[in-house]
Amino acid sequence: MTDYALRFKTEFKGLEDSDWYEALEELVEEHGSFTPLGHDHVATFLDAGPKLLVTFEHAHEVQGLDDAAPRGFAFTRREGWSHLAIISRGESWFRDPAIYRYIDRLIDDGFFEDFEDVLFFGAQAGGYAAAAYSVAAPGARVLAIRPQATLDPITTSWDNRFVAQRRLNFTDRYGYAPDMVDASSRTYIIYNPQQRFDAMHAALFTKPNVTMLRVMGLSGRLDVVFDTLGGLDDMIRAAMAAELTPQRFIKALSRRKTYTPYLRSLVRRARDSGHSQLAAGVCRAVLAQGHDAFFVRQLQEMGQTLPDMGQKDALQA
Repeated sequence: MTDYALRFKTEFKGLEDSDWYEALEELVEEHGSFTPLGHDHVATFLDAGPKLLVTFEHAHEVQGLDDAAPRGFAFTRREGWSHLAIISRGESWFRDPAIYRYIDRLIDDGFFEDFEDVLFFGAQAGGYAAAAYSVAAPGARVLAIRPQATLDPITTSWDNRFVAQRRLNFTDRYGYAPDMVDASSRTYIIYNPQQRFDAMHAALFTKPNVTMLRVMGLSGRLDVVFDTLGGLDDMIRAAMAAELTPQRFIKALSRRKTYTPYLRSLVRRARDSGHSQLAAGVCRAVLAQGHDAFFVRQLQEMGQTLPDMGQKDALQA
């Protein structure tokens, strides 16, 4: 805990939406500011140390976290970082003139210039927003997990996942994320190249200040998976310090070697590519730790002998 760390408790878990926003506003007003941004968004600011973490988050996803608090609250308490969160009530992709005006005011007030280091962070739609709004703080760093470059149908007509959001305006202020990161000192894009649309969006981030961090075998909400593996906080710290190298990224995910969804994906990929011995080896290593019907079935389908520790359990599967 640093000299800048703020000491406060969050009691947000289990609250209904209206109560959650009220509790959030009450806490934030004690240590910074709470700003409604139209009907669909709010901005919360915790004023602490000279490092600023800017996050873009969906309210329902925040409410699903262990403490139901915005991502940066933990860093404010532990690391003493200041924290600005833009929180969305719905699937807005943070495309709202109220946000543009708010960011414009921060620029006019020299807000970002008061901090030694600034990191914009988000995942999925939040990753898009982190990249898009980072232009407000030249020299900042960006950590974007599975970001979209844009949902403008003229540019990304090939992505059919977010049909309703295509009606949003992605061509006005803070619009095309790959262009907006041009002023960042370093932008980190995390994605799984096995996810075709994610890889196509990532490929649009072509600036020389962009570092691509690829992760195979993990899918879905990567930020949630990284949290489960205990690696996301280290990624954020490393990105803030401009030290998120591919080596450190892989090290942060070292626990994936015991993460069942990853191991299942590894076995499938090994089998699909003809590496049956690798697949069998993974299965036996998992079954040496205990029974798992998926890995038993994989060995049986490959005509492989079950390990001694798995034989009895296999008969009961």
